[in-house]
Amino acid sequence: MKHLSFVLLVALLLSPMTFAQEAPADNMAILLEKIKADKKLLVADNMGLTEAEGKAFWPLYDAYQKDLQDIQMKYGKIIERYAENYQKMTDEQAKGIVDDVLMMDGEHLKLRQAHLSKFRAAIPEVKVARYYQIENKIRAVVNYELAALIPLMK
Repeated sequence: MKHLSFVLLVALLLSPMTFAQEAPADNMAILLEKIKADKKLLVADNMGLTEAEGKAFWPLYDAYQKDLQDIQMKYGKIIERYAENYQKMTDEQAKGIVDDVLMMDGEHLKLRQAHLSKFRAAIPEVKVARYYQIENKIRAVVNYELAALIPLMK
């Protein structure tokens, strides 16, 4: 896949302050916009959409990304909570983090399922599958980077 460098930016954006230095709010907003643009370019480069498919796909893509961003922000808050407590984690805090991560995993699955019929109505099934593959690959790379950045609980 092309243009995967933005995934490192996503990982840095989601990495908590304890593990990485905090960037000023303005820089974070600029970084977030760059990530969105790079991701959209990555998707565009790999989807092979016709003009008509693009007109149907891109509004759905934008709506999906907006909903996905909400979930990603919630994951980020869980990571921040972990960062604040990982050296002195209590059983209760650990349970809450595990429960919240599993809940967000479920929310992410519900989101993908909710948007699937919309994508299927807009573009051919092979391209729907390709788009979901692209999203899955991006998520796998981001998760890999986060796993490398986030230390094991003490």
